[in-house]
Amino acid sequence: MSEKIKTLLEALPYIKRFAGSIFVVKYGGAAMEEENLKKEFAKDMVLLKYVGINPVVVHGGGPKINKLLTDLNIPSNFIDGLRVTDEKTLEIAEMVLSGSVNKEIVKNINDMGGKAIGLSGKDGRLLLAKKVKGKDIGLVGEIVGVDVSIIKDIIKHGYIPVIAPIADGLDGKSYNINADTAAGSIAKALSAEKLILLTDVSGVLDKEENLISSLKKSEVEILIKNKTVSGGMIPKVGCCVDAIEGGVEQTHIIDGRIPHAILLEVFTDSGIGTQITGGS
Repeated sequence: MSEKIKTLLEALPYIKRFAGSIFVVKYGGAAMEEENLKKEFAKDMVLLKYVGINPVVVHGGGPKINKLLTDLNIPSNFIDGLRVTDEKTLEIAEMVLSGSVNKEIVKNINDMGGKAIGLSGKDGRLLLAKKVKGKDIGLVGEIVGVDVSIIKDIIKHGYIPVIAPIADGLDGKSYNINADTAAGSIAKALSAEKLILLTDVSGVLDKEENLISSLKKSEVEILIKNKTVSGGMIPKVGCCVDAIEGGVEQTHIIDGRIPHAILLEVFTDSGIGTQITGGS
């Protein structure tokens, strides 16, 4: 019992500090695939809302897109971690992301006692994009505009926004957006207190595979240059640095395979993943 009380007391200053603030959470990986983790994530979002924090969920859905493409005998190709997206692939991605995946997340949050509203980035032109340049990857976009009024209205009325990363293009086309990138752009536009990326690793690791619990923005480039940070972690830390430069106070890369990882990172002194902040 004393341990439970200690945990609650440890959380208290963080609850007070972050009351009224916005956390943008990129939801993906195993946390979206395993049934028990889906429920625990939904509980976490509801708890954050009840203690006065405003979560904004931006989700991926790669495995489900891959499965449907495979079932339809449509090949999947990736360049630098981004899905090569032709019109047929975009149609499938939008159907999965804005449809089944988005609605399942909304239902899970509602089932746990919260109130969630699902959105595509195309709804109300919430997300505006242009085609990614320099890569031959088709209908993949980069965000050039976020209509925060839509998100703020949803938050104001007590709901949790759940956003699928499909955007309207300046050229009238639709674009597939990397979920990490979309989350970072939304966090910047909202001047969010935190950007939290759920991954399938414990965070940023050093060369001995030990977790680096805290990093300054200036240290990230050094770790990339000496190849401590490599592969799929590069765009994630890049997303965090970009968010910090855009005004987000703190960013986190945490292990979504651990139940309640978000609460452990946000409400405990030691945290559980890697926190990246500004400064040198």
